[in-house]
Amino acid sequence: MSRRKLVVYGAGAAGALVTAWALSADDRPGSWYKSTTVAAKSERRKRPLPSRTDQVKNLQAGHTYDVLIIGGGATGAGCALDATTRGLRTALVEADDFASGTSSRSTKLIHGGVRYLQKAIMQLDYEQYKMVKEALHERANMLEVAPHLTRPLPILLPVYKWWQVPYYWFGIKMYDLVAGDRNLKSSYYLSKKNTLELFPMLKSDNLCGGIVYYDGQQDDARMNLAIALTAARHGATIANHVSVVKLHKTDGKLSGARVRDELTGKEWDVKAKSIINATGPFTDSIRKMDDQTIKDICCPSSGVHIVLPGYYSPEHMGLLDPATSDGRVIFFLPWLKGTIAGTTDMPCQVTHNPKPTEDEILFILTEVKNYLNPDVEVRRGDVLSAWSGIRPLVSDPNKPDTQSLARNHIVHVSPSGLVTIAGGKWTTYRAMASEAVDAAIESCNLKPLYKECQTDGFLIEGAHGWTPTMYIRLVQDFGLEMEVAQHLAKSYGDRAFAVAKMAAMTGKRWPIIGKKIHPEFPYIDAEIRYGVREYACTAVDMIARRLRLAFLNVQAAAEALPAVIEIMAEELKWNEAEKQKQTKIAADFLANEMGQMVNRASRDKIPINLNKEEIQTYIKRFQIIDKDRKGFVSINDIRRSLKNYGEDVTGEQLHEILREIDTNMNGQVELDEYLQMMSAIKSGHVAYSRFARMAELEEEHHEKETLKKKITVERSGGGL
Repeated sequence: MSRRKLVVYGAGAAGALVTAWALSADDRPGSWYKSTTVAAKSERRKRPLPSRTDQVKNLQAGHTYDVLIIGGGATGAGCALDATTRGLRTALVEADDFASGTSSRSTKLIHGGVRYLQKAIMQLDYEQYKMVKEALHERANMLEVAPHLTRPLPILLPVYKWWQVPYYWFGIKMYDLVAGDRNLKSSYYLSKKNTLELFPMLKSDNLCGGIVYYDGQQDDARMNLAIALTAARHGATIANHVSVVKLHKTDGKLSGARVRDELTGKEWDVKAKSIINATGPFTDSIRKMDDQTIKDICCPSSGVHIVLPGYYSPEHMGLLDPATSDGRVIFFLPWLKGTIAGTTDMPCQVTHNPKPTEDEILFILTEVKNYLNPDVEVRRGDVLSAWSGIRPLVSDPNKPDTQSLARNHIVHVSPSGLVTIAGGKWTTYRAMASEAVDAAIESCNLKPLYKECQTDGFLIEGAHGWTPTMYIRLVQDFGLEMEVAQHLAKSYGDRAFAVAKMAAMTGKRWPIIGKKIHPEFPYIDAEIRYGVREYACTAVDMIARRLRLAFLNVQAAAEALPAVIEIMAEELKWNEAEKQKQTKIAADFLANEMGQMVNRASRDKIPINLNKEEIQTYIKRFQIIDKDRKGFVSINDIRRSLKNYGEDVTGEQLHEILREIDTNMNGQVELDEYLQMMSAIKSGHVAYSRFARMAELEEEHHEKETLKKKITVERSGGGL
């Protein structure tokens, strides 16, 4: 009999066990806690998703939870799902938003770790081998439980020396072998000709061929959120924007925590039998709430990624640079119609607001340039977004020598019972969560309904009714544009129909519904309304994690921000003051954490490298726009110029055009700012400027008007 049938047949008995357990437990949980029955791993949970208000009320009600999890990243959300599916009364609090830290800033790969396998073989290291084996199992599991958010991705390893062909081929084949029956697809060797057919932008000089292997790819923030939502569907109390300010102890053992709602400032106590610290880079701050005397175990490392236009890579093939100029590995991967390149690995300070640096961006661009053919001009201005994620490398406090960093994750239980889960990587989040919950059960003598982990093969939010062709029904049933329907199906799975039902009419013949919030991206108005139901509380929550716009194109995110805030204001009843506050916070986030400021600073450092003829051309264009000869261009001048060639834009769009060139932020464009922009475009530090294009079109319009007047004068003169 199949495992699925066994689980289904056991559903009734499991339900009876849940009832008996709930009635016998303390604090009368039957009246407030609805535990999961784990009826079937493939069964879609019908429990409505509680609102954030309801979740916060549950936290404030004075109940005693079996497990309180601190941290809403991948591991914390994994712990919540693991604990609640075992029948433990579970709560999770996150100081910011789900996946707001490292979990939304990854390379987006689901991988076993080719590098670690190389070390395992070369150094005969069994621990490294076990780590790869576990990660490959988890890789297969993630692709199985969330097929809408994941996909197998072929990755090309180009080979430029003949002796490396058998070396790399053997290593990659070992990767397949270790995966065993959980292997995605078999790796293979490509000739030089076939390599260039699949990856035409690759440098061909001295290329011997390529080896292609398969790993997985995901939308990391959406995956993190889906795991958290699945936990909530199965009974967990989860709340973002709720921080822990103090840990409580009774007789030397942890008994709860003081928490604060960061949106309202209200504080209250939450009682819990066990507490799991899953805060990633902030591990030590929670450990020191438990014991001020302990030494730090986290060694934070900054990993910067950049996003380039999609034409930098084939849509269905990634690239691995196994040995950069300083020995690090760089990935070059297609993702959501763009191209991700990264990552760096630099020691850094723990901060809630990590920023990419110009040096790290230039390092990635230089390495990318080494692999692409000369026809592909790698320009600084093609960097659409850049972000830094803090990788929480840790030393193991369970060992006497805590100087060396742990190769894998660590689970540590303090004398008071604080369970810390730290280190590891995205791919192994589920295995890490399982170990953490095991430790909490053992150290605090908890009584779960199921002692063993239930999440292996457990379908997450959106996976149950998803099929690869589901988007066709969205097009046919709702009248959505095909690209939008594909995006909704991949982001929300079978919940895409609920999103589509919220979409506004476009007023066009086609598409019938689905107003885009930015013309270049498939994100629509309904996603913002649905995102509020997925616990989005701020504009940053929306543009960075419910939608991935900030990560894909920081300028487009800034342009879409006013529309996003207007819809959120309707849903969350924001007044004008709150809308302005959200606008400022989101603008700061885009400027600092998503690379907008470093992009602008890079442009402004470029010396003006225009020749005399170019300078005269640009001065002429500037003066055409500045009709009143004020010496600067105002927002009214921009509006008038746009109207001259038939473009009617909103006030916010006008301000966006002004802001992209107004470097001294005085609300107007001076001639030197315009020349600086044109110089940056010439050198490749800026890919495109709407103001520059407007000036060019205005010159053409001016010349046409001048020619018309000349012809009119000549004709009237000839008739006298």
